[in-house]
Amino acid sequence: MEEFWYGNIKPTEYDTSSKEYKKLLELICRNEDKLKATMTDEQKALFEKYTDCVREYQTITDCLIFQNGFRLGARMMLEVMEDM
Repeated sequence: MEEFWYGNIKPTEYDTSSKEYKKLLELICRNEDKLKATMTDEQKALFEKYTDCVREYQTITDCLIFQNGFRLGARMMLEVMEDM
């Protein structure tokens, strides 16, 4: 808990070293570049707005998932402590 308090544990960081993660990220970037190469400036602006909304949605979703996981872990700990 002390490490968390002092900011040494960052729950929003995750391991990005897996082959699957890197491969998927590379594929996303490659496909985005191909898609943008076919777009007009107006379409690119619209696509940028779309991706901004998706990122914001993902951030909110990630926060909700973290909160739910934290609550589940706390409930599990309470149940373990009650059984002692």
